[in-house]
Amino acid sequence: MLNKRRDTDSLTQAPPPAPQAAPGSVSAGRPSSAKATIGPTIVIDGRVSGDEDMVISGQCEGTISLPKHTLTIQSGGHVRADVVANVVQIEGQVEGDVDGVDKVVLTATGRMEGNIKAPRVIVNDGAKFKGSIDMDPEIVGSAKPQAAATAQPQPQAATAKPKLTGDGRPVQSPAATPASAPVGNPRKSQTGGSP
Repeated sequence: MLNKRRDTDSLTQAPPPAPQAAPGSVSAGRPSSAKATIGPTIVIDGRVSGDEDMVISGQCEGTISLPKHTLTIQSGGHVRADVVANVVQIEGQVEGDVDGVDKVVLTATGRMEGNIKAPRVIVNDGAKFKGSIDMDPEIVGSAKPQAAATAQPQPQAATAKPKLTGDGRPVQSPAATPASAPVGNPRKSQTGGSP
């Protein structure tokens, strides 16, 4: 009889509460608005990729790939990596190439040495930048940098070069005579008589 009672007691008890998701966690395939943070004492050496926004306050070396999200390198952060992200905001220091799918922002405290490829680039007053900027949206984020090199040069309009005489003076053609110029000897037309 005791066994029976234990079975009924377990049936009448309330079920344990469902575990709640911690704030900032991803639940049931729905990404949260929280950002992954690499703190000031964290050092990462390798490949970083993800499907959420990221803030770097520490050090990161290698590659960073967040093509659909925002990467913020805070003022204490130091990145030695090639970066691909939707939006890249540089408040700290970056050494490497940065591909921004949407834009790259270099703030007043930002320091960057490398090349930027993005359709929109904002360099604030006070920022330090050494490298090149390519704002061609066709090649940003693509793995085909040779596309720019294989582009056909546009033909230039032909410009007429004047023909020169042996001493370097331009040859006067009949078309160069103004239409309003008098025909014949100008003295004749002014005096009305013969010379």
